Amino acid sequence: MQRTKNNPKNNPIETKRTLVERVRREELKGRLKFASASEADFLLSKLGTTREGLSEILVDASREKYGNNQVTQGKKESLLQRICKAFINPFTAILLGLAAVSAFTDIILAEPGEASPITVIIIMTMVIVSGILRFVQEIRSGNAAESLLKMIKTTTCVQRQGAGKEEIPLEDVVVGDIVHLAAGDMLPADMRILRAKDLFISQSALTGESEPVEKFPDAASGSCNTMTECPNLAFMGSNVISGSAAGVVVATGDDTMFGSMAENLGSKPVQTSFEKGVNSVSWLLIRFMLVMVPVVLFINGFTKGSWMEAVLFSLSIAVGLTPEMLPMIVTTCLARGAVAMSKEKTVIKNLNSIQNIGSMDILCTDKTGTLTQDKVVLEHHLNIHGEEDLRVLRHAFLNSYYQTGLKNLMDIAIIEGVLKEQEANPELCKITDRFTKVDEIPFDFERRRMSVVVANGKTQMITKGAVEEMLSVCSFAEYGGKVLPLTDDIREYILGKVDELNDEGMRVIAVAQKTNPSPVGAFSAADESEMVLMGYLAFLDPPKESTAAAVKALKEHGVDVKILTGDNDKVTRCVCRQVGIPVDQILLGSDLDSMTDETLSKAAEHVSVFAKLSPQQKARVITALRGNGHSVGYMGDGINDAAAMKASDVGISVDTAVDIAKESADVILLEKDLMVLEKGIIEGRKTYANMIKYIKMTAASNFGNMFSVLAASAFLPFLPMLPIQLILLNLIYDLSCTAIPWDSVDKEFLAKPRKWEASSIGRFMVWLGPTSSVFDITTYLLMYFIICPAMFGGQLFHQLTDPVLQAHYIAVFQAGWFVESMWSQTIVIHMIRTPKLPFIQSRASLPVTLLTLAGIAGLTIIPFTGLGSAIGLAALPTVYFAWLVLTVLLYMALVTIFKNIFVKRYGELL
Repeated sequence: MQRTKNNPKNNPIETKRTLVERVRREELKGRLKFASASEADFLLSKLGTTREGLSEILVDASREKYGNNQVTQGKKESLLQRICKAFINPFTAILLGLAAVSAFTDIILAEPGEASPITVIIIMTMVIVSGILRFVQEIRSGNAAESLLKMIKTTTCVQRQGAGKEEIPLEDVVVGDIVHLAAGDMLPADMRILRAKDLFISQSALTGESEPVEKFPDAASGSCNTMTECPNLAFMGSNVISGSAAGVVVATGDDTMFGSMAENLGSKPVQTSFEKGVNSVSWLLIRFMLVMVPVVLFINGFTKGSWMEAVLFSLSIAVGLTPEMLPMIVTTCLARGAVAMSKEKTVIKNLNSIQNIGSMDILCTDKTGTLTQDKVVLEHHLNIHGEEDLRVLRHAFLNSYYQTGLKNLMDIAIIEGVLKEQEANPELCKITDRFTKVDEIPFDFERRRMSVVVANGKTQMITKGAVEEMLSVCSFAEYGGKVLPLTDDIREYILGKVDELNDEGMRVIAVAQKTNPSPVGAFSAADESEMVLMGYLAFLDPPKESTAAAVKALKEHGVDVKILTGDNDKVTRCVCRQVGIPVDQILLGSDLDSMTDETLSKAAEHVSVFAKLSPQQKARVITALRGNGHSVGYMGDGINDAAAMKASDVGISVDTAVDIAKESADVILLEKDLMVLEKGIIEGRKTYANMIKYIKMTAASNFGNMFSVLAASAFLPFLPMLPIQLILLNLIYDLSCTAIPWDSVDKEFLAKPRKWEASSIGRFMVWLGPTSSVFDITTYLLMYFIICPAMFGGQLFHQLTDPVLQAHYIAVFQAGWFVESMWSQTIVIHMIRTPKLPFIQSRASLPVTLLTLAGIAGLTIIPFTGLGSAIGLAALPTVYFAWLVLTVLLYMALVTIFKNIFVKRYGELL
């Protein structure tokens, strides 16, 4: 068979919007090609900007011409679409179908004068109420998420005329802005690089390639296969791995490469295990319903004689067995949890991450700024022999002052240390006036050092970094006042001095220099060789006062804390001992290199401290722990933490973190403190607890109702409840459940991590579901053989011959089950929400208590009202309520027995 060729005649007609998108993409491609091929000054003039940036007037003009720097991630749903989404679903479709059938039977086919629209009115009320509730909660959830995300501010360094360099929000960047980049920065827009020094950028968000690419400022001499391969272009969505640069913004917002992918970015995200679990429960209940409906239909059709009534009853049973309120309850729980966590200074970027926080049983974290204070103090500036030496401090200052990359806590401490020393040591005053910066080699986490080149009559390279890495590039040392070759003996001497400082809990870095290293303008990491080691800098990084208490609190809540740091093992050991983290064994990065994945998985279980790790090694440890079945969180704030965050179940960062760390995180802490995280974990578990309560009680109740309805259909000569009665019962019960997201949670439940387990729901349903059926059946027997006969002279239903009396008999029977069903279903909310004795050992929150009592009271009154008569119910005798109280007490006793058996067998109720 010949294949049809792919030509325009066979393709669907492109819409106007598609054509506009194609034109826009081609225009962007042309703009980027022009930017890549043009010389820098020519490009700047074409964009109407200069190397000093735009003026305020030109900023406004550029924003007017090119638009805001905001990406539209997929088409935003209109108000009408959101309303339709809330109202149109399988559950409301069933209700609307039932309403249509009721309208046909109760109004169109009814005898003159007997038409009754009440069934249709109640069903439509149920549709409207459930739809409005879901719509309101979806809107509130969306607004809560947006409000929380606005609390997280990501900025970029922009140079503008009259203002110089300043940090502005990413969305304020315009075409023509001059942007300065450093390690850890997110690219705010599509840019042409104007100046770069060892600039490596990760474009994995655009290309999927994990390896960073180097970018250069020169105009492209040839065409690029793809825009992302152009060596002088950098794109929104990328991040700076190492190096520094300046560039001019060429495209913003939807006009960027990132923006052109908006449709894909706006597509539905991959489902989390929690979402899959909720969906699996929903479909399980729907499958029960699909099995039940035909069974009930045929049993009632054959035994009761009226197929129309059997159809209506079956459809109403379908409504009762479908979890129509589940999406709304879950959404409300998540939204309420997110808002509650924000009050505890914990911002949730993705609402579904709340469950992951609650399930976390291992927290991996960096040491600096998390266990320790977010500020280090320069304690000593020493020569090789451990003596205070201002030359070492001066050289370190020049290195920290002139570097343009990411200034870390040590750089800040060095600069502050020199400012303090200036009064006592005038030679440290105005150091920068005597030196001119020539070049720099930025820091990266592979070399673990950085260099600057300065000139003062002579050219000098000054390098500082981790001691081991510095020794690897030094061939000489200033030993005994002389520059001597770095022999093994001197190396051992140096390492011994460093160990002494480490044992005191100090972090140590080394400082080295090299005179006239190479021609000006040609410096690179290759020049970091044959250097002269001058001495060390020792920093005190004391633990926070709250850290020990936070580690203890996390342990009490079932979360083990493991330290994954790139820092020295001896310093790490000292700090961990102070905060109560066991350090019987420490694994180093070099140890990991020689371990297989299986060996690492075993070791990671009992080792709490990992030191001298690279970013990839951190991610490997987390992957090993997850492979062992743990739910792992990772907390960090640096460039070197992004890979670990992505490897974890939940990435946690802080509002002051570098851009890429905040971008990689699921959770942002507004305060860098483990105690804040501990509060967030508790809120996460509360949210999960209230969701799982509703899911389990719904599953158990529906499973039990299945047996009750089958028994009634098989043995009763009439319907146990009319379709409209079932629907009204279902509506009132569902309204009673809407307060569950605000329920209180037992402290015992919050004391350990909680993972989503679909199997536990199945066990719970099978064990506790049938308990309600037992008392539904006893209610049938009670009403059929005791209560109703007592009202009709001792006669059973089949003994009555008067149709009026038969109808009244049925109305009383149905009222009895109507009321008992509400009482038992509502009581089960209080019984199942806790393994303790309800009302005595554990009380529900006030909203849950009031709403469930209101539901019971309102429904109990209905048989005594005109509404009750209209829907086929009759007033119940006083003796019924004595039997009802006994039934409820016995039901509570039986549920308590089964709860205890279930807990003993499976360890927990929820």
